[in-house]
Amino acid sequence: MKARDILKQVKHRPFGYPTRPWKFYQEWNKAVFFHWEIDPNSIRPLIPKELELDVIDGKTWISLVAFDMNHIGIRSILKIPHTSDFHEINIRTYVKFKNKPGVYFLSMEGSKRSSCRVLKTLSRFPYRYSKMKRSETNYSSFNRKLDNLFHASYTSYNQPIVKDKTDIWLTERYAVFQDYKKNIIEYDVHHLEWPLNNLHLDNLEINYPKFNSFLKNQPQRVHYSPGVKVLTWSKKRHRI
Repeated sequence: MKARDILKQVKHRPFGYPTRPWKFYQEWNKAVFFHWEIDPNSIRPLIPKELELDVIDGKTWISLVAFDMNHIGIRSILKIPHTSDFHEINIRTYVKFKNKPGVYFLSMEGSKRSSCRVLKTLSRFPYRYSKMKRSETNYSSFNRKLDNLFHASYTSYNQPIVKDKTDIWLTERYAVFQDYKKNIIEYDVHHLEWPLNNLHLDNLEINYPKFNSFLKNQPQRVHYSPGVKVLTWSKKRHRI
């Protein structure tokens, strides 16, 4: 699907995208979502004070999303060499900035050192390298320095789920807000609505010492998606 066709589909968005031209293209493929419902007060200390926690039914959520990042490129330019394709795991929570809903990344890991260096420099996101591997039914990551471990065994089905309001709230997010030095950095993104399929979780092991109090027990919701094609606009800086 061409970018112009992606841009035409907007009914699923909670707000419009920028009128200025988009800048980056990427694909988020074979995504596995794990979601935990948490008390907003428990995660508030980890979020910049300039960001408001987003809640649904009085609760907020924390999510671990493991996927393949593919075909990263700048508009009208071929893929960025040695950077475009890698595995990624991020841990995120849900926020608002100036009443605009989005996500805030607590952790971002990539399977390729060069990709992490380049993207951390360009985006100011908290990328770091971790050793990863995956197959159709397993996804694993290990970072010895931080003692971070993730392993999931699962079976995905080509059976779309019937989304409720929480599924939509968790996945249809079209802005990212991140703190960097004395700024809140804002990115707008656009893609088609996430296609979500049923997932059976066979085994899950997680050890992120900084986040273990949130990522404990089994997640309340799990999703699998074959992926989306993503357009991203250049970052905006908000002085704080």
